Amino acid sequence: MQKPCQPHLDAAYYVLHYLKSSLGQGFFFPSNSDFQIKVYCDADWASCPMTRRSVTVYYIFLGDAPISWKSKKRPTMSRSFAELEYRSMVTTTSELICLQSLLANLSVPHPQPMFLHYDNQSALHIAANPVFHEHTKHIEINCHFIREHLQSGIIATQYVSTHFQLANILTKVLGRDRFHFLLRKLGIQNLHAPP
Repeated sequence: MQKPCQPHLDAAYYVLHYLKSSLGQGFFFPSNSDFQIKVYCDADWASCPMTRRSVTVYYIFLGDAPISWKSKKRPTMSRSFAELEYRSMVTTTSELICLQSLLANLSVPHPQPMFLHYDNQSALHIAANPVFHEHTKHIEINCHFIREHLQSGIIATQYVSTHFQLANILTKVLGRDRFHFLLRKLGIQNLHAPP
C-alpha cells in the first residue's frame, strides 16, 4: 500500500475482472438442511514467499450452509508441518467452543458433536494418541486442549481427502475446474447462471 507498483495494479484489475464476471454469485442457504455443525480446516505451511509465515483457514457449516469462515496468516513461524496443522485444529476448536456457547445463549441446543474435517492424518493421530512423543512435546498444551474436547464429545474428528477439503479454496492455488468444484461444495451459486 505504501509503494504500489504495476504488479499490484495488475492484481487489482484481476480481482475486479473476477468480481464483474460473478455479480450474481452468492451463498445458498437451504431450508431443509440438518442442524449438524461441520467444519473444514486446513493450513498451508510457509506459504508467504516473503516472510515464510503460514496460513490457517476454517469454514464452519450449520447443516449445508456456511456460517463462518476465516483465513489468517500466523503471527509466528511453525517449526514443523504437523505442528502447524495441529495448531490450526486448536484455533478451529476454540472457534467451535465459542459457537456452541453462542448457540446456548440463544437457547438453541446442539447436543451432538461438531465434526472437524481434516486432511492431515498426522494431526488427527496426535489428537487421538494419549502418548506424547519427543517430537511433539512443544505442542503438548494444545494436545491436552483438543483431546479434552474430543473426550467430552464436544467435537469429533474425521479425515477428509485433500480432494474434498473445502478449506483448500483459501490456502491453495487451484485450477479453474477445481475452484468451481469447491465453490459448489461451499454452497456458492451464481443466480445468473443457467441451471
